[in-house]
Amino acid sequence: MTLPPRRRLLRRGISASVSLALAVAGTATAVVLSTAPAAQAAAVPAPSPLDVPGRGASVPFKEQEAEYAATNGTLIGPNRLYGSLPSEASGRQAVTLDAVGEYVEFTLTAPANAMTFRYSLPDNSAGTGRDAAVDLRVNGNTLKSVPVTSKYGWYYGGYPFNNNPGDTNPHHFYDETRTMFGSTLPTGTKIRLQVSSTAASPTFTIDLADFEQVAAPIGKPAGALDVVTDFGADPTGATDSTAKIQAAVDAGRTQGKQVYLPEGTFQVRDHIVVDQVTLAGAGPWYSVLTGRDPSNRAKAVGVYGKYANQGGSRNVTLKNFAIIGDIREREDNDQVNAIGGAMSDSTVDNVWMQHTKCGAWMDGPMNNFTIKNSRILDQTADGVNFHMGVTNSTVTNTFVRNSGDDGLAMWAENVPNVNNKFTFNTVILPILANNIVTYGGKDITISDNVMSDTITNGGGLHVANRYPGVNSGQGTAVSGTTTAARNTLIRTGNNDYNWQFGVGAVWFSGLNEPVNGTINVTDSEILDSSYAAIHLIEGSTNALNFNNIRIDGAGTYALQIQSPGKATFTNVKATHIAQPNPIHNCVGSGFQITQGTGNSGWYANPPACTGQWPAPVWTNGGVPQGGTNPPTDPPTTPPTTPPTTPPTTPPTTPPTTPPDTGNQAQGRPIAESGHADVYGAGNAVDGNANTYWESTNNAFPQSVTVDLGAAKAIKRVVLKLPPATAWATRTQTLSVLGSTNNSSFSTLKASAGYTFNPSANGNSVTITLDGTSTRYLRVNITGNTGWPAGQLSELEAYTS
Repeated sequence: MTLPPRRRLLRRGISASVSLALAVAGTATAVVLSTAPAAQAAAVPAPSPLDVPGRGASVPFKEQEAEYAATNGTLIGPNRLYGSLPSEASGRQAVTLDAVGEYVEFTLTAPANAMTFRYSLPDNSAGTGRDAAVDLRVNGNTLKSVPVTSKYGWYYGGYPFNNNPGDTNPHHFYDETRTMFGSTLPTGTKIRLQVSSTAASPTFTIDLADFEQVAAPIGKPAGALDVVTDFGADPTGATDSTAKIQAAVDAGRTQGKQVYLPEGTFQVRDHIVVDQVTLAGAGPWYSVLTGRDPSNRAKAVGVYGKYANQGGSRNVTLKNFAIIGDIREREDNDQVNAIGGAMSDSTVDNVWMQHTKCGAWMDGPMNNFTIKNSRILDQTADGVNFHMGVTNSTVTNTFVRNSGDDGLAMWAENVPNVNNKFTFNTVILPILANNIVTYGGKDITISDNVMSDTITNGGGLHVANRYPGVNSGQGTAVSGTTTAARNTLIRTGNNDYNWQFGVGAVWFSGLNEPVNGTINVTDSEILDSSYAAIHLIEGSTNALNFNNIRIDGAGTYALQIQSPGKATFTNVKATHIAQPNPIHNCVGSGFQITQGTGNSGWYANPPACTGQWPAPVWTNGGVPQGGTNPPTDPPTTPPTTPPTTPPTTPPTTPPTTPPDTGNQAQGRPIAESGHADVYGAGNAVDGNANTYWESTNNAFPQSVTVDLGAAKAIKRVVLKLPPATAWATRTQTLSVLGSTNNSSFSTLKASAGYTFNPSANGNSVTITLDGTSTRYLRVNITGNTGWPAGQLSELEAYTS
């Protein structure tokens, strides 16, 4: 899920670590390499998400990064700037080949008979993608030509994106393909990907390769129904097998028999609906479902349970096959996911999902559902989403890479999600939004996962009351105890191109309403964060507990506090924080910090509160990539001069309230009459004019009320809309009211029309007041010539 744009809708402890203390091995600039193996020396060593003991998915492959392999190509990166080719590469580095004979050569570290490699080709001028091929060579001899394509990549513009190369924000550059060698190759074999022609594509960028030993095909279980021999499905993929596989599945349910997908590629153009049946293949490298309706693009391959309004499905097992689709765009109204519907008491085991919209979008109510031992690659939207009413369900030991939106998500829209778990998963390179997130939900567990390389508009781990339908009135808000334990985050968090500031690696949002459930973040590592390590924004988060956390490397701050809340910190240690002051906090005492023992490196009083966000310093494993070098070890106590007699340890009391000369409304609690979509009132006091509150549409009057924390003589109110010229001039009719008790309000400024003009006044108006003592400041809006709702990006209040 994206951020502001409109959209649909404990035992291993800290010892299971990845060190950032890596040797300096090169520079951040591109280096042209004329002879192999120069790239191996030029690349910057970066921690791998697959080298974290005891955490993440147990994968069946050995991964090698192209930037450490032998090559005569060009090293690109490290770079985390959104829209750049290395920013979406694993470890933010890759190798580009742009001439015949250029190659990347890997050396097998274990026997293998198959490989998957991740690559990027440039788009064509029409945005439809290009097809090409690379030579696969074994010990110098050509084995085969492997097809590659860019038709599943390259998106443009804003959410939900398009395929128009003339638009802005190109992204989603990479794809993956797989191939088998035909025999098992021994350790030490040289596997080369080499350019034989640049006629079809001028460049080939290689990110990584995964090598594995694929087991022999699984035979048909005794007594099982065979979709080919018993029902006539076509294993060559030449004809549509949808109806025949559906007939086999229906027969399996009525006869109480398993249904077997033998080796083959089966054309499926609509959902196979499953209920009380096992559908099993010969293995995901052998049994493949693929396809899409040639005329109705809303129909495509997928295996679905019946929806809840149809009674849902139960007792389903899907295992040992692949669903590889043909989805090349994002259309959120189309149910073109690999797996979907409602499946209670059901299991997905060892299923490969690729090139669909979502790997699994599960619509409840449903209970006791598990995805395990699976791979989810190259989606246009979420990897997995437990969407409303999903209870007692789990994703475990699953590998997710290159999802188009959240990697693993729970979204309690209108119906509660309860007691769900994401455990022992590896989630890498979500192109948009977060690696792992829960939007609402009660008693949720996110544990023993590895998350790495967030791209934009999100962080690594997110807990939030965000998106439609997530609120306490429906029992869908964050509640009970959320457990985030023994997780490792590497290079997570990134810049949000709407907010224009960094999103933290671990972040919390009370956009719809305050987050009041207990959130325990324990025994975890936050490594080489692209911006802040821990981040709070929108509304408030009131029961946070951090215990036994190691922060090693942050591009900006250890803590980025943009909303009120309460948090305890025990044994939280931070090093290599880019900013000399490790905390950014403009909400003052609105955010209350309680310190336990064992903390170091992340606390300062006073914190930083700046008008501008600093450029990040990306370390990629301890090697600075921009800006100035971060301190090698921020002090654990304040300096001895000045002042001459500082405290010997950081104070445990929170920072004091901002001085009366500043904006008294920023970061304060704010109430609203209502809001549309994701545009909650918290946006009006977050200090960022690019985010905004928008009221419920077509329902004037509408208002926002900010609690200043104490009665103050407010003499000036500044109201803003986003300064972008896309916000056309509009006049809002409004009044300003005040109260000392939040019950009886008096008029501080009578209703009048105020014109917001991005060209004339930067979409900002100033209203003078007489300084009446006011604690609760309200702006009441009764009309808007530009939109049938009240709109404010900032409500600022000043005493002078």
